[in-house]
Amino acid sequence: MKIFHVPCLQDNYSYLIIDESTGDAAAVDPVEPEKVIQSAEHHHAKIKFVLTTHHHSDHAGGNEKMKQLVPGIKVYGGSLDKVKGCTDAVDNGDTLSLGQNINILALHTPCHTKGHISYYVTGKDGETPAVFTGDTLFVAGCGKFFEGTAEQMHQSLCVTLASLPKPTQVYCGHEYTVKNLEFALTVEPNNEKIQQKLSWARQQRQANLPTIPSTLEEELETNPFMRVNNPEIQEKLGCKSPIDTLREIRNKKDQWRG
Repeated sequence: MKIFHVPCLQDNYSYLIIDESTGDAAAVDPVEPEKVIQSAEHHHAKIKFVLTTHHHSDHAGGNEKMKQLVPGIKVYGGSLDKVKGCTDAVDNGDTLSLGQNINILALHTPCHTKGHISYYVTGKDGETPAVFTGDTLFVAGCGKFFEGTAEQMHQSLCVTLASLPKPTQVYCGHEYTVKNLEFALTVEPNNEKIQQKLSWARQQRQANLPTIPSTLEEELETNPFMRVNNPEIQEKLGCKSPIDTLREIRNKKDQWRG
């Protein structure tokens, strides 16, 4: 299994997932279809279907064009999300296969949008799994609660995604990492893992390199939204429960002008 990122728009990422034995590929959120198709050609891959994480135009906005450029292509998207150009709706627990060796599990991760889907992708035995989290989980952050509640985001981040294997590579929808880590330090100023990752992320961006993928293990150590079970963080924010803490951190982030 090979994964390639395709930078799009201002700070979006589309992705290609390629099954090496067949050259079959899936495109995740191909908002600029020509760029994604060009990348597939460069890697000698054939795009078989599209995986849409959610309905926002900076993720689903390329689907109709993709269907024109690749006749007969399937476009998957969450059943609750009114995804533009969707041909096949998916629900939590639905599975897809790509080529010979890749399996894809749809995980309903609502809050940013009602029908947001994250795609958990596994390859051959021994290959590290990956999860494409759209705008639910970012590196060191999470999406704004546009269509949901703190309860839902807690379920999506701290239950659904946190239960995946720790080495799982996290591929998110935007390059927001530096700002997210700067904010994370306001929540946990003494967290050395955050300090280290921030200095690494700044170097990556100065070199015009991506800060993705992260891993679930790194997120559990550095992402304040996934650390809301930590009693010290709860106490610092004057909160009594993980869900209240998550809500409070999101409110602070929404107002933060770092």
